[in-house]
Amino acid sequence: MASPIHIERSALVLHPAELMFDLVNDIEAYPRFMEGCHGVAVLSRSDQEVVARLDLARGGVRQSFTTRNRLLRPESIDMQLVEGPFSAFAGRWTFKALTDSACKVSLRLEFVFKSELVSIAGSSLFKRVANNLVNATTREADRIATG
Repeated sequence: MASPIHIERSALVLHPAELMFDLVNDIEAYPRFMEGCHGVAVLSRSDQEVVARLDLARGGVRQSFTTRNRLLRPESIDMQLVEGPFSAFAGRWTFKALTDSACKVSLRLEFVFKSELVSIAGSSLFKRVANNLVNATTREADRIATG
């Protein structure tokens, strides 16, 4: 069995928690600003939940996975695996308002690939995308704010 991978990232940003939540929840926009994300399919969406598939690619390695995201606007987004190359996957975005115009954005991911072979092929891709998520989202918020 492949080893668990834990990723935790956070940033203090000069944007409201609501804006950052909405940006992370705008899954359809990911291919525009998230390196390694080449496609998205939103399978269902409600005020409380989104089920979506992300298609990632880098260096000839392609992987797709589907998550069910529970939404608690503007505080958090909890992600659970529906389908993909993992035997276990859990993630959580949190958005803690510091002022009306600033917040702390945090992302915690824990995942285990189904096998060592899949881990060898996909580990670098997923680690790179996951490590860049907070930075990419913050840059996109800056871009939107400056018009």
